[in-house]
Amino acid sequence: LQEDGKVVDGSLLGDANGVEPSPGRVKESGKWQKPRFTRKALMSCLVKWIITSRTTPDKDSSESDLELSTVRHQPEGLDQLQVQTKFTKKELQSLYRGFKNECPSGLVDEETFKTIYSQFFPQGDATTYAHFLFNAFDMDRNGSIRFEDFVIGLSVLLRGTVTEKLNWAFNLYDINKDGYITKEEMLAIMKSIYDMMGRYTYPSVRDEAPSEHVDKFFQKMDRNRDGVVTIDEFIETSHLYASSILK
Repeated sequence: LQEDGKVVDGSLLGDANGVEPSPGRVKESGKWQKPRFTRKALMSCLVKWIITSRTTPDKDSSESDLELSTVRHQPEGLDQLQVQTKFTKKELQSLYRGFKNECPSGLVDEETFKTIYSQFFPQGDATTYAHFLFNAFDMDRNGSIRFEDFVIGLSVLLRGTVTEKLNWAFNLYDINKDGYITKEEMLAIMKSIYDMMGRYTYPSVRDEAPSEHVDKFFQKMDRNRDGVVTIDEFIETSHLYASSILK
């Protein structure tokens, strides 16, 4: 939910500064104008990075199944994952080959995830936000991301309904997983986003910007003014603003 009330991929990521310029972007005063990005776009980049980095040639489905015997963690069958996600079997095979090439053990630890994610934000420090994002993917809280965790999360972010994306986003912002988003949790997320964007941005980011963003978030979301945001408040308010825009 952006400050103007728009729901974007279940995310509070509005405008972002400091991302590498793309062709056609106007340059002012020696600095690039701020681009816009969403978590969906970031996840698409992550998927492309994993897939294009693979070195093994394409194999048929039977060979893909044989590959599973070489990894420490063997994912669920692709047919079952196809039911659980909105990816085709061919897409899952391609994702798995890239995943296995980067993570031969079949598991991604937090440091590896941070390294991959930080490559998209060389101008800033993405490690803290990547930590929060890693915890959102690590569904069983065991300190590693399985292939199943990865593709189920991607399926929601890339092809899920608005409500599914909002549920996923709430889980990201609810850092201690107690069912509530506090101002402290939201401020930690916002600071990590601004750190990821970098200091050399146009227009420049003010130090008080994260706190102001959190205050606006709670003004909209904390409907009963009890100091926390529940999943019901989060989803209902987001749908409310989305509906008002479409009218």
